[in-house]
Amino acid sequence: MTYTFDPLVPRPIDLPTQVPLDGALTSEQLVALDEAKIFVGPSDPADRPAWRERLAAWRDDARRRHGYGGAAYERPEAAWAAACSTVAQVWLWDELLYSFDEHRFTPEKFLADARDRFGGLDAVVLWHAYPVIGIDDRNQWDFYRDVPGIADLVRTFHDAGLHVFVDYNPWDVGTRRGGDDLTELAALVRDLGADGVFLDTLKKAEPELVERLEAARPGIVLEGESKLAVERIEDHSSSWAQFFADSPVPGVLRAHWYERRHMQHHVRRWHRDHSEELQSAWLNGVGVMVWEVVFGVWVGWSRRDAATLRRLVTVQRAARPLLLDGEWTPLADVSPEAETAGVYASRWELGGVTLWTLVNRGEQDYDGPLLPQTEAARSGDAGTVPARGVAVLLHVNDDVPEPVWLPGLRDAVGSLDERAPHDADARFPHRVARRVVPAVGAVPAQPASRSSTMPPSVAADLEPEPGAVVVPAGPYALTVRYRARETGMYQGAPYVDEWKPLPPRLHDARTLQRDGELPTPVAVAASEVSNAEFAAFLDATGYTPRQPHRFLSHWVDGRPATGTEDEPVTFVDLDDARAWCAWRGGRLPTEDEWQLAGESGGLRRRSPAVWSWTESEHSDGRTRYVMLKGGSDYRADGSDWYVEGGRHAPDHSVKLLLPGLGLARGATVGFRCAWDLTGSAPSSTGGEVTA
Repeated sequence: MTYTFDPLVPRPIDLPTQVPLDGALTSEQLVALDEAKIFVGPSDPADRPAWRERLAAWRDDARRRHGYGGAAYERPEAAWAAACSTVAQVWLWDELLYSFDEHRFTPEKFLADARDRFGGLDAVVLWHAYPVIGIDDRNQWDFYRDVPGIADLVRTFHDAGLHVFVDYNPWDVGTRRGGDDLTELAALVRDLGADGVFLDTLKKAEPELVERLEAARPGIVLEGESKLAVERIEDHSSSWAQFFADSPVPGVLRAHWYERRHMQHHVRRWHRDHSEELQSAWLNGVGVMVWEVVFGVWVGWSRRDAATLRRLVTVQRAARPLLLDGEWTPLADVSPEAETAGVYASRWELGGVTLWTLVNRGEQDYDGPLLPQTEAARSGDAGTVPARGVAVLLHVNDDVPEPVWLPGLRDAVGSLDERAPHDADARFPHRVARRVVPAVGAVPAQPASRSSTMPPSVAADLEPEPGAVVVPAGPYALTVRYRARETGMYQGAPYVDEWKPLPPRLHDARTLQRDGELPTPVAVAASEVSNAEFAAFLDATGYTPRQPHRFLSHWVDGRPATGTEDEPVTFVDLDDARAWCAWRGGRLPTEDEWQLAGESGGLRRRSPAVWSWTESEHSDGRTRYVMLKGGSDYRADGSDWYVEGGRHAPDHSVKLLLPGLGLARGATVGFRCAWDLTGSAPSSTGGEVTA
């Protein structure tokens, strides 16, 4: 396949913008600078004074042209956003935040990990629907509102001192319709007590949405994705600086230069090296987004980058008044030796206090003079800036009153090496997704599930049902087809170190090969388990799931609705399906067994067609997923971000991230049973034995 772009190289739209240095800026040049993400830092130190003058001239002109007043930043309820150094994008069912064994949220575990590795967080984004949405007709609001205890989770984060963002997906137009987006989002923000809204795929919200959200939750913080238009810095307190490429000499973030109180969060979500985002944030006095579970794929932070972030937030939180109100000099002068080594600095001055934030773009530690001789006596002659790391210098004039925030800053800087030591280990902390062995097996007397209660009674007939498709023992090789989504497939990030994935890399058709061997023949049921069959199981066993939310919620008074007895049972999760199969002396088929049976031509579909659970639960310790087979008659149209719907050939697989608290149960997923055969395999009819 030939690509029209190199996915490992930033696109032109991601690149920083040159600032003309010759002559006065023309009106056309001033307007053109409005479109920058980052202003290129000049490589020649002699050009930097003129560069800073032009940046100031652009800011003054742009504020005049756009009638900037800054009223949004005067709201006391929203003042926290200007000091939000770290925000974490958190999959709601991240196994640091949710226990699948205990069926409860575990924010205490999540917060302890964030504190130990990153120095704590200031805010979280509870990412909830994508990439699961589209599996059935539930809309983005359902995936928040139907979560038991989500309001309590928000309160727990608030009690811990964090602010909470919810996610808005404007592309969700093809699922169940309720109220209009403005009404639904405003109500959700109000009901959950959310502090902000992340605008997925939106650079900015329209003024009417801003007004409605402000009315619902005064001081609401809107964080647009990527490059926020200059004129909308007025009413968007934050933006996530996703896929912003910096210049070799670090540049200046346009939106933050325009309004110092506008907080930006640097992120390159598929990158394993975050040092450039951290350095840009450090020099610009802005924040960083921590995003380790990227739509179900592990893209964890190295020990070096986590240590750098600990150091960054330690100083930023203490010195925030200086970073917000002090005189900021980007690319301040450093010693010639430091410049040659790739060390750069910003200087922040306020009330006789001067702070230098320094970065080392080089691959070797720098230990030597840091400031020009004219300034060295103010803070010491030399210091160390670790490779790809950061450092800080602080000077307080002898004749100035001590600012109220200075004791905290002095303590933070004085104990920085002890509290947040630098760690040079930049290796990627790889995780492997391993198949989860279910607690229930083929032995009927075993408990039905780790999460359910069921008497040990079993069906009288434990033989495979008539017409089951027999898959013979022996080796096999399968071609599996799938759509390239941001979930990836079995292992690893799908877009490692890539910039923004675009077609044909994103959502194109892919294949993979799976090899294996069946030690014994396996019989796979020709049809999905029906409502009537599942009702018989309940009558015989009294099965009750430990987490009953959404269990058989389409039934009426605990029984299948009249006329639906032969339809496939849905609103069951993996454990419900495992329990039925154990009762019948079987188990769920693996995804490979399902495909082998399906490719024989012997599987039948009940109506309506539904996806099938398979025994393919995996976990990397942070994300659980399962492979679905078969497809369904349901399809959510209108966006490529949805799970693909429609019926699919047996070789097609969908990786579905598993939500908890019953949300895995839905209207479009059922199951078939399988039986391990010992001895001679029984005959099958209708040509249903694979060759």
